Amino acid sequence: MTPITEVEGRRVALSNLEKVLYPATGFTKGEVLHYYATTSAVLLPHLRDRPLSFLRYPDGPDGQMFFAKNVPPGTPDWVTTAEVPRSEGPARMVLVQDLASLIWAANLVTEFHTPQWVIDAPGRADRLVFDLDPGPPATAVECCEVALWLRERLAADGIEAYAKTSGSKGLHLLAALQPCPSEGATEYAKELAVEAEKAMPRLVVHRMTRSLRPGKVFVDWSQNAARKTTATPYTLRARAEPLVSAPVTWSEVEECGAPAQLTFRAQDLAPRLQDYGDLLGPLLDRERAGSLP
Repeated sequence: MTPITEVEGRRVALSNLEKVLYPATGFTKGEVLHYYATTSAVLLPHLRDRPLSFLRYPDGPDGQMFFAKNVPPGTPDWVTTAEVPRSEGPARMVLVQDLASLIWAANLVTEFHTPQWVIDAPGRADRLVFDLDPGPPATAVECCEVALWLRERLAADGIEAYAKTSGSKGLHLLAALQPCPSEGATEYAKELAVEAEKAMPRLVVHRMTRSLRPGKVFVDWSQNAARKTTATPYTLRARAEPLVSAPVTWSEVEECGAPAQLTFRAQDLAPRLQDYGDLLGPLLDRERAGSLP
């Protein structure tokens, strides 16, 4: 029988709590739900009002994975949904607005992916993102070098950047923007990626072409497009271990000498939150948002 729990007055069905989702560490679905419940205070503000794309992996990272953008079958009627314009026609998508919706979505075993805009202004970017993806033998160490260059370049335009791990091999840089067309944010991000490649040609590539990427950091500017999404801060990732897309300090980026220094698992987040709070909190402060030049 599927257990039912009450979350903020909502009845949420939970299933297979003892199922091991991360075989490398024995991390269970129940522990996944506990992680999301205990990080909800910092995670929810980054999810709120952003249409959710689910990367589902119900049998763990070694099983089937699939992306879902439309509202999943069986979604409770109390979960907020909204119609989202898309080039192929409008879609109805989930908005995780509260703890009950978060736990319901986490029970589906999902990575949380969100666009750089909110539902009230689709296609108007209020965040800028760079996904720094290292091509072996490059690692997160090289990503940090590129991140520091981009941080200074953005600062020259009056834009303050913040960093988080991707939860995989690389880094994400994020900045709050005064809302602007996603096309403009994409064009600006591409310009900076091209500049980075010119400044560090042995280290950076701005094109996705696989043959160009070994030993370099691909500065992916394309996730600023309105149709694209990025792993939400604090989401678990579908990897061998329960890795988290975790915010990091610039001191940690500056001092990184090995990838392990910027690898964070679910159990690492509670002490980090106690020490730092939400390092990406400034992204939520409209008064601190930058404007594109």
